Amino acid sequence: MARQGLIVITGGAGFIGSGVLRYLNNNGENHLIIVDELGCSEKWRNLLGKRYIEFIPKAKLMEWLESKGSEIKAIIHLGACSNTQEVDASYLFENNYRYSIRLAEFALKNQIRFIYASSAATYGNGEQGFNSDLSNLLYLQPLNIYGFSKHSFDLWVLSQGVLHQLIGLKYFNVFGPNEYHKGQMSSAIMRMVPAILKNGKVELFRSNDPEHYADGEQKRDFIYVKDAVRMTCAFLDNTNGGLFNIGSGYATSWNQLAEAVFAALGQETKIEYVEMKVDPKKYQNYSCADMLNTSAALRGQVQCMDFKEAVREYVQDYLLAGKVW
Repeated sequence: MARQGLIVITGGAGFIGSGVLRYLNNNGENHLIIVDELGCSEKWRNLLGKRYIEFIPKAKLMEWLESKGSEIKAIIHLGACSNTQEVDASYLFENNYRYSIRLAEFALKNQIRFIYASSAATYGNGEQGFNSDLSNLLYLQPLNIYGFSKHSFDLWVLSQGVLHQLIGLKYFNVFGPNEYHKGQMSSAIMRMVPAILKNGKVELFRSNDPEHYADGEQKRDFIYVKDAVRMTCAFLDNTNGGLFNIGSGYATSWNQLAEAVFAALGQETKIEYVEMKVDPKKYQNYSCADMLNTSAALRGQVQCMDFKEAVREYVQDYLLAGKVW
């Protein structure tokens, strides 16, 4: 159902952003403003077949917003540096923290619905659990500077006393179409498929904590991008504020993930375990979204597609076909 006013989507040509664009188009919403930097990447493909009013470079956004404030209904802020291996703290804080503050201040000043991407990386190793309840927020210990940059903005929102006016979404491990441009930051599924087609096997990390996890039995909360997008857009239609998890609510092992990919390709599972190629101290062995708060805010509408079916659809209908959503 189309809404009155413009909806601005930062990162609108990116992975989740282009999915939000597709979902809103499918639901009759075309009054959309896309903000992104295409550079030399293949992100432009994510805009094929989609409808929007204008494409604005990130550097021009604040100037454009000042001229259109009264016309804007909502800002969905998904544009950020999402490289979890980025080590330039200054770059991350400018992109993920200060830029987000400028947008949030504009939205608050003009009473615009503001939905922004936080991250499950803010939870660190999960010692404090994966509950988005605010009582936990001050005690979270992200494992890398990317997670800390996202966590810092959550803390800024809290410190300003405006969290009830904004929506922060903690995305877990999202996979699905429109991530072709992400390279090493793409989902494991996208990297597994060519490896299987070429070598007939996949490599998974050996456990760095064999007392608790066997090889390949480290677990993550994987969520299909179509489910993540649907939940994201649902927050346009209510007045809730706060932090909410966007996940499946289930922990799936890397072995199970690999088995689902092999099944989607119609091949026998063959896994080789290799030494961890990242700092073990910064590796998240387990994540699982507590979806109670999100379910309450969205009135229970958090049911996700069956995991194996989502993997099958992604592999067969998009990756092998070379299509975007």
